[in-house]
Amino acid sequence: MGSRAATLRVCADGGANRLFDDMPLFYPHADIRQRYKPDVIKGDMDSIRPDVLNFYRNLGTKIVDNSDDQDTTDLHKCIAYILDSVSDNTKSNLCILVAGALGGRFDHEMGNVNTLCRFSTTRIVLLSDDCLIQLLPSARHHEISIVSSVEGPHCGLIPIGAPSGSSTTTGLQWNLDNTEMRFGGLVSTSNIAMGEMVTVRSDTDLLWTISLKKNIYEVEEGKLHDSQHDSLS
Repeated sequence: MGSRAATLRVCADGGANRLFDDMPLFYPHADIRQRYKPDVIKGDMDSIRPDVLNFYRNLGTKIVDNSDDQDTTDLHKCIAYILDSVSDNTKSNLCILVAGALGGRFDHEMGNVNTLCRFSTTRIVLLSDDCLIQLLPSARHHEISIVSSVEGPHCGLIPIGAPSGSSTTTGLQWNLDNTEMRFGGLVSTSNIAMGEMVTVRSDTDLLWTISLKKNIYEVEEGKLHDSQHDSLS
């Protein structure tokens, strides 16, 4: 779930239900819901239960109703809120962790992946119980540190938005060497991260995904990524 070290914790509408229901399962303390309350709940308010809404409102959580906007997803609304809340000189170091972004309905998953593309200049990491996903923009050479106690070794690189004419990697069991990737052809799935560093260069945006260890929530907070802002979808 969201790290207590985050400077801003945002729930996307029905994500507040998951926070309310699931936090006592991870940390069975009497006041756990109060300790891990969101700063903001934002969305079109079509999924959050009334009892959950009232509970967090009474704790001082800010409620932002965007039911007038049906053209963007709740996650999109939350990312936009976070970006509006930080200064321009901190955005380059910003990392947004999104818990609960994967699993469930496939169209919701694809909507969340689309949000990565719509905010391609912001580092956003989608998390599930099993894996993480983040966008690797083509404009950069990427060096990915692998925290083996938390993630890996299974990983993949998937072209998104357009075919990749040339992708090159190091640190994988099956490296790419100016390799073309596209749907209907080759995509790099079921690969293996071999060490503590993977490098990626491509002429198109790629999705990077890597498996997460089952004890991720027992690992010391902040070990996977130095998060500054979290969102629960």
